[in-house]
Amino acid sequence: MKFSLVFVVLFISLSTFGQSCIGKWITIDDNTYKEKSVVKLYRKDGVMYGKIEKLYPEKGREENPKCTKCEGSLKNKPVIGLLIIRGMKWNGSAWTGGTIVDPESGVKYKAKIWLDPNNSKRLNVRGYYGIFYRPQTWVRTN
Repeated sequence: MKFSLVFVVLFISLSTFGQSCIGKWITIDDNTYKEKSVVKLYRKDGVMYGKIEKLYPEKGREENPKCTKCEGSLKNKPVIGLLIIRGMKWNGSAWTGGTIVDPESGVKYKAKIWLDPNNSKRLNVRGYYGIFYRPQTWVRTN
């Protein structure tokens, strides 16, 4: 009985941890360290997705530019509303197995996403392109 209870508590804890990435996150520009956009992460049928909900004003940029460098179904779509994270599955410690698209460059990366173990308001996002990767830290928002 004790073993069953411990197993259930552990399972719920791991499931909750995986779901805790769900919500809205502010992306930060790699070069200027300014707020760039708000991405909403959500789950559907156990898979995590993310779409851009807001762009922060930037001098010289349209209010809602199109993803001109994206390929396939994302080509020339407005950036606000763009589904940039697809197919992420919880592996027990991180969301993996999916992709993330950079709407500025149009580059699609394999992705890994996990909460900072020391600060649940920080999200580690890593895009892989072959053996190289590009890390970012996003900040939770309401």
